[in-house]
Amino acid sequence: MPKEEEKFEFIMNHESDIPKYQQLVDGITNSIAENILQKGDLLPSVNVICKTYQLSRDTVFKAYSILKEQKVIDSVPNKGYYVAGETRKVLLVLDTFKAYKEVLYHSVVNNLPDNVIIDVQFHHYNIDVFKTIINNGIGKYYKYVVMNFDHRDIAPALSAIASDKLLLIDWNIQADKANNYVFQDFGKAFYESLTEAVDLFKKYKKIQLIYPDFTNHPWETVDFFKKFCADFGFEYEVITDPKKFNIEKGIAYISVSDRILGHFLEQCKEKDYEPGKDVGFLSYNETPMKKFIYKGISVVSTDFKEIGTKAAAFITHDEETKCYVPTKLIIRESL
Repeated sequence: MPKEEEKFEFIMNHESDIPKYQQLVDGITNSIAENILQKGDLLPSVNVICKTYQLSRDTVFKAYSILKEQKVIDSVPNKGYYVAGETRKVLLVLDTFKAYKEVLYHSVVNNLPDNVIIDVQFHHYNIDVFKTIINNGIGKYYKYVVMNFDHRDIAPALSAIASDKLLLIDWNIQADKANNYVFQDFGKAFYESLTEAVDLFKKYKKIQLIYPDFTNHPWETVDFFKKFCADFGFEYEVITDPKKFNIEKGIAYISVSDRILGHFLEQCKEKDYEPGKDVGFLSYNETPMKKFIYKGISVVSTDFKEIGTKAAAFITHDEETKCYVPTKLIIRESL
């Protein structure tokens, strides 16, 4: 029978940019997460680790000290180090890294216990990257939190993950009835938010929705924008070519892209227009800085912090999760 210490082994890459102590920390936590090491199992001694993986004693002590601080392992005099608690690894798959995604990420992390480790990866709306991330993660994680997108191969790629281990977040697209989810509503909720600003939009002769051709924002927002303008009698236009974005006095702009916000402010400065008076601007998705830009940028946004909180609750509790996070309007000086 092998000794308990012999359960643990990992690959040390001496050419990697990842510090050696961190590779050892990751190796141990991965073994616990994959149930190779279990609570109470002994770990190899410092001397054995040093000899087996050609590491210095300082490196091994540093790794073991970090794991002790995290309460992953503990030690007993004359017996050595052992696994003190369960470590669970979670895969968080996001589309791209933007300011509001950072809010979501930190909300997830800050609401998890110390024994849960998050691996975050980005698919960038590339289906091959998405499938590689999912395929490489099958069986290696306790739970999976995935921001999906509109592609027919999404559902088949996710089908290998048990429904009770998978949470879809943000966009209700390519989802199965059995899936757990925390979504925002890009259509009706967006429409209802706009109705709260009807009196502000009446200051302007026209509303333009900037939906640049490079965006992956759901098209249903455009459909409900058109419905809003028709229902309330606003003249409107949808601009898909960002090169045609040229602001004019008396027009209110709604943009689903933060790149356009930068162009808007540049043009305001060049033309000496004052946002909220000469021209209006409503931005999609709240970020920490929008309340401080100019005199404040009005936004229509879901609560990404709340999405993160609910995702963390799904990770820590074995309960069905199916909900929408509200979308709200925040009025500031730009409108």
